[in-house]
Amino acid sequence: MKYWLMKSEPDVFSIDDLKSKKSTTWDGVRNYQARNFMRDEMAKGDLVLIYHSSCKIPGVYGIGKVIKESKPDPSQFDKKSEYFDPKASQETPRWFMVEVGFVKKFKNPVTLEFIKGEKSLSDMLILRKGNRLSITPVDHKHFEKVSAFGEA
Repeated sequence: MKYWLMKSEPDVFSIDDLKSKKSTTWDGVRNYQARNFMRDEMAKGDLVLIYHSSCKIPGVYGIGKVIKESKPDPSQFDKKSEYFDPKASQETPRWFMVEVGFVKKFKNPVTLEFIKGEKSLSDMLILRKGNRLSITPVDHKHFEKVSAFGEA
């Protein structure tokens, strides 16, 4: 099993939206490295820290789980979609997505400010200068610590 952090803007899709819907496709990702994580490395059963970005209090708000493995993102073929890619085709798709299910919402968000100040989390990829990836791998030890802080 692997562990991941997936960013979403809460005014677009939040942990509460995931809880309400029970699952969602993680579509619209248009970064090659993030795409490669979904396409090549994410597997059914992997656990995901759901991170709210571009908001008043950025941080991890809960946990999801990969419930369906990678498949082509249909938005790349839809000319009406903001995620349409004219270079993509059904034969050679460029963009992929996974399906994520709801596991739990934390009692307390684990804020970016807290993560930055917590020595045991200091080497998380999300803290690396210049890292703007929407999906990053997370070490098991970091996943466990963030989960514990969220439930404290």
